[in-house]
Amino acid sequence: MFSAYLQAFESCPPLQQRVLLVLRALPREVQRDFLMDSCFSVLLDNYVPGEGSSVFMAVSEGSSISSRSVVLRLRLSECEESFAHYVIAHEFAHAYLRNGPWGDITDPEHAADALAASWGFPLPVLQ
Repeated sequence: MFSAYLQAFESCPPLQQRVLLVLRALPREVQRDFLMDSCFSVLLDNYVPGEGSSVFMAVSEGSSISSRSVVLRLRLSECEESFAHYVIAHEFAHAYLRNGPWGDITDPEHAADALAASWGFPLPVLQ
């Protein structure tokens, strides 16, 4: 069901598994929202020090709706697993909320944090 969102991570199985775990944990209505949107994608950042990066995002033809792409960094495969899951869920929350508010929470960053936490991925306390 999520294979299209995992292709970018074929060269990094640990990150691919982390993304899949979070996708599977999302509520069904969120999963459906992503699956029904041709502009939603999950991509691997191809940053090269001194050169920058380039990521191509789909945008609907003739639409003013912007892309809903989530771009993740390779280092999420190496950091603490709970932190990686939180970051991935936080970015999915931004995509779901279209970088907007959630309920009474108007700040997009706080809204994404709160929604990710409601999905079971709070910001972990790292030691």
